[in-house]
Order: sequence, then structure tokens, then C-alpha cells
Amino acid sequence: MKSATVKSLGVLLFAAVAMAPVSVSAGQEEAVPTFSKDVAPIFQAKCEACHRPGSIAPMSLVTYQESRPWARSIKERVSTRQMPPWHIDPTVGISEFKNDRSLTAAQIDTVVRWVDGGAPRGNPEDMPAAVSWPDESKWNFAEQFDGPPDLIVESTPYTVPAEGTNAWWKPRVPTGLTEQRWARAIEARPGTVAGRKVTHHAIARLVQDEPDELLRQADQANDVGGIDRSQSSGTFMEWAVGKQGEIMRPGSGKLMMPGSDIQWDIHYATAGEEITDNVILGVYLYPKDSPPEHRQVLHLMGTGQMDIPPNSFSMNEGFFPLQRGGRIESFQPHMHLRGTAMSLEAILPSGRRQLLSHVGDFNFNWHNSYVYTDDSAPLLPKGTLMKVTAWYDNTAANRSNPDPNVWVGSGSRTADEMGHAWVNVTYFDDEDYEAEVAKREAAQAEGGGGGQ
Repeated sequence: MKSATVKSLGVLLFAAVAMAPVSVSAGQEEAVPTFSKDVAPIFQAKCEACHRPGSIAPMSLVTYQESRPWARSIKERVSTRQMPPWHIDPTVGISEFKNDRSLTAAQIDTVVRWVDGGAPRGNPEDMPAAVSWPDESKWNFAEQFDGPPDLIVESTPYTVPAEGTNAWWKPRVPTGLTEQRWARAIEARPGTVAGRKVTHHAIARLVQDEPDELLRQADQANDVGGIDRSQSSGTFMEWAVGKQGEIMRPGSGKLMMPGSDIQWDIHYATAGEEITDNVILGVYLYPKDSPPEHRQVLHLMGTGQMDIPPNSFSMNEGFFPLQRGGRIESFQPHMHLRGTAMSLEAILPSGRRQLLSHVGDFNFNWHNSYVYTDDSAPLLPKGTLMKVTAWYDNTAANRSNPDPNVWVGSGSRTADEMGHAWVNVTYFDDEDYEAEVAKREAAQAEGGGGGQ
């Protein structure tokens, strides 16, 4: 991918096609949705997170005046479900997510009918109150936890030139911890607002001596295609467009050991101006005398080494053993430009298979993590094999493909490939797992829960 990756990201959102006015009769106008009453609430709920002044999208959709010139493009992107970016297949596996930003069929119909009806403004008094968006230079969870993060770790600065190729900045920085602590919430962000222009994504991996032998065995049994996990306790946090951070479920947290480090893996791309920036990690800790009962780990579940011939389609599989019973909190596929789809499947000790999630339209520009709701997050017993399947298209039919005539292997460059599922697991001992299963079954019997 060329250096304009981040800057051009927003341009892919909508093509700038202005729409000529369409006249409608008085009878038709009554049935046509209006921006003020019908469309603005949808944009506030699902679009303004990016499409607002000063954010990453190339245009704001906050006001009618800002939105109206883009009406035809909005219809095309929304009706084909390219926007908002949400690539999971809702027809298979789990369909309930805490962070679902996709549009419902009714919302899509409203937007389409608004455009087809001439994109009328309607009564300005019908406009909902403006959304008060958080300051992107401040911590998202500070108010919730009565103050800034307890631990802040910063990557060393990196200067991105005005022009050039993509860069991967991988400094290793100590956490400064001198005793064992537990994280209850984590967030990360570029150090400055300007840094968002050049930061495609930033991964923070926790490097420490893993105290759990069973977790070490699980990591060793799974090939992640060239990434060293000998001292890693999982991916700790990632910053990408649309990600605010992670708050652990009550009673669970991520374990941080004394002497641990953060291994940064930051993907930078040029944006037409020289920018020096870093990435900041903020960790909210449990009180020392109140550690959580359960440990949560964001596992990197890989599909092994890539071997994708020119002008071909390819598929890789990988298996990750659950050495304890656990609850799957979230799933995020990670591939590059040839990646087209990824599925997450559970093979139970009985041999029964459960397809948990399938992303059928993967897009490297968006790093979506699909967070299951409390009632749908699958509970899986000890001995379950997590199966990850990744599909690749190295042909000219793949519009993202930089060159279908070359062989593609594993690597960090965008022109290389990866096949990782980032799967967040909360682990239980046998007794607690059985208690969680009983609780879920009781909720389902009462009609109050679904899921696995």
C-alpha cells in the first residue's frame, strides 16, 4: 500500500458526487423522510463518530448543509452496506454485539427513501439536540474512573516524512511496574490530534514472564506466522479508527507483572506533511487490595505461515486450544490487502462444532473488534479447540491487491500477509465455569438471554 493509506482512508468513505434537486409533489413530500426528523438521528448514532468537524472522515454529516451535497453517494454506500464499516455476516453465528454500528434494514430504507425523495431538509425545529463528542486529546474513561489512568506508557516519538512509504515503528518501553497489578480498563491514542493523520493503527503487546504454564502451552501450540510470543502475555491494546478502548467486565482484568514491557507495533503512513508523534497507552488499575477474580487475555490466534501463489485464491487454518473453560468476549480479524474473509469456530471436546462469527467482507482500512453482548458471549469448556480460517484473493479481481502477479508470504508490510484472530477470553476455574453455565441456562429458560 502506498503512503497515502491513512489520508486516503476517509476518501474511500464517499465519492464526491453532488445531487441535483429533485422536485416532488405535495402528496409525495408528506411520505418522504426528512433530514431534520428522520435522517439526522441516524447520522448521529452511526456516522458522526467519524463524520464531524476535525475527525478523520473527509466530510462532516452533522448539518443538512454539510450532508446534502453528498446525498447520492450516501445512498450508494449505505445501500451496499459499505458504510458504516461493519463487516461481520449477521446471517450466521452470533449476531448480538455491544458495539454494533451497522445500520438496520429500516435505517437503510429511511436513508434511501430520503435521497430518492429529493433529500428534503424538513422542519429545522425537528432537529435533535447536537451530540457532545468527547475531546479526542483527552482520556475517554477518566470521568468514569474518577481521574486519569493510573499508569501511562508512551512509545518513543517517530517522525513521519511528508512523502514516502509506510513505516512500522517498534520500540519496546518498560511499564515501570515493580509489583503485580491488574488492569480494569485500557485505552490508547496518538499523542496529538495531528498524529491521527499518520497513524493507521498501533498495537501494544504486553511482554512479561508468563506465570501461567497452561497459557504458555496454548501459545506454543499455535503458529502465528513469524511473531515471537515467547514472552508475550497477549495483545494488550490496539488503537485504530473508531476504537476508544476496553473496559473489563466486573470481576475480571488483565494481569501485569513486575518488570513488564510494552512492545509497540505502530503502522505509520505519510499524509503530505511532516508530523512527529507517538502513541500513549493509559491503564486504569484495580486497587492493590481488590484484585479481580478472573483473568482476561487477548489472544493472538494465528493461521500459520502464508504461502499465496500469484493469481490465486488461498485459505489458511489455525487451531488454538483452550486449556481452561472461558467466555469469549470479542473477535477481531487481522489480515492485509489480500485478506477477504475470516471465521472463528469452536470445536468442542465432544466433537460438536459451533461457528461463532464470520467476517465475509474484510477491509484492511478498518480494524473492527466485534464485542459480544453479555447474553451472547459464548461459554466454552476446557479442551475446546478454537479454529480460525482465513481466505485470501491474490487475483486482479481484488481491487485492493497491489500486484496479483507476485507471490505473497508472511510479514509486517502491508504488501505481505497476516492471518490472526484477536480473541479476548475470560478464563474460569472448573467451579466458576460451571456456575457461569448454570447462570446462562437459567437466563435462557426465563427468556432473558441467548447465545452459546
